Amino acid sequence: MLNNIGLPGLLLIAVVVLVLFGRGKISSLMGEVGKGITAFKKGVKDGTEEIEKAQADTARDVTPETEKQDKA
Repeated sequence: MLNNIGLPGLLLIAVVVLVLFGRGKISSLMGEVGKGITAFKKGVKDGTEEIEKAQADTARDVTPETEKQDKA
């Protein structure tokens, strides 16, 4: 279905959207989309760093439990 939409069809859709919503509404909507994408990327980065930190914390202590108990 979407394969049959050519350049004229896309231009027609763009004009209709522009007429319905207006230039100001579309630009503010795109700004919100940009903020959402930025927040998503930041969340993914923070989550990845948190997972890596948790893995690093568990990887630091490689002493077997029996040796830990003997020292205590």
